[in-house]
Amino acid sequence: MGPHIQEPSEEELYEHHRFVASKGQDPLRVDKYLMNFIENATRNKIQQAAKDGHIWVNEQIVKQNYKVKAGDEVRVLFEHPPHELLLTPEDIPLDIVYEDDALLVVNKPAGMVVHPGHGNYSGTLINALLFHTKDLPTNENERPGLVHRIDKDTSGLLVVAKTEAAMTHLSKQFFDKTSEREYIALVWGNVEDDQGTVEGHIARNPKNRLQMHVFPMGDEGKEAVTHYKVLERLGYVTLLSCKLETGRTHQIRVHMKYIGHTLFNDERYGGDRILKGTTFTKYKQFVENAFKILPRQALHAKTLGFVHPVTGEFMRFNSELPEDMANCIAKWQEYAKHSK
Repeated sequence: MGPHIQEPSEEELYEHHRFVASKGQDPLRVDKYLMNFIENATRNKIQQAAKDGHIWVNEQIVKQNYKVKAGDEVRVLFEHPPHELLLTPEDIPLDIVYEDDALLVVNKPAGMVVHPGHGNYSGTLINALLFHTKDLPTNENERPGLVHRIDKDTSGLLVVAKTEAAMTHLSKQFFDKTSEREYIALVWGNVEDDQGTVEGHIARNPKNRLQMHVFPMGDEGKEAVTHYKVLERLGYVTLLSCKLETGRTHQIRVHMKYIGHTLFNDERYGGDRILKGTTFTKYKQFVENAFKILPRQALHAKTLGFVHPVTGEFMRFNSELPEDMANCIAKWQEYAKHSK
């Protein structure tokens, strides 16, 4: 089975079409098959999609000469979202930390997708924001209000622009690396240095499109810089503060894995296994319980700071650790105390 596409990310693909070939389908090249089903599709566009690896059959990328058979599930993905699916306001409760005419700061729960795409066409933060605020400006990717993003299973603070001017002003701060973003992360292993900086360009992993990957030489991908500081050593895991200088897709998750300290319970990067510790059954049971308490990667966007686009004053917001993460950390603190 190929990867199951779930979470949107920076250079992400969006499902535009999905067909299941009927029982009577004689084997037919996938490009011809799609020509029959997609209105206004040019052969050229379909072949380009195939070349880009955007045609999937049964969750695997296929070439244009793949023969579609009865029962095959054919999906076509493109880099921009299908507009008609995107912008439905939905009455979803939001935890709004601050709001004025120019912007709002929201505390996003884990599990909520920031913007629609890939089968997550409803229940996203954008759907909720459009219900809350009627006219949001769109950014260059046609995404209303968004200046930056956080992953689906990461909790924490996000600023949303309510006017074009605020969006331009805030986006420039993120681009110029003057905004302040601090995350709390629980990672596997005892992080050796009390503080450090990870620099390694980040791009999509060529072997697994759903993961990002560090390219240390910097000849590929985008520059990425994470500063970390140890808050507490808890034996087989460490609690860190991570400050983002850049904001790449999955940046902290990828950078921490790169230095040998994958985030606790980060399934996509292999942190949902016991990566450090003993072989005792009792320990295994303890970790399994900790995974149950925190069924996602241990990452929370705690602090967000930026210059207000209208008043020019620097604003800083802090958020509490959500219960699942706080409970998981408390469990490890207890464990560390006893194992001393």
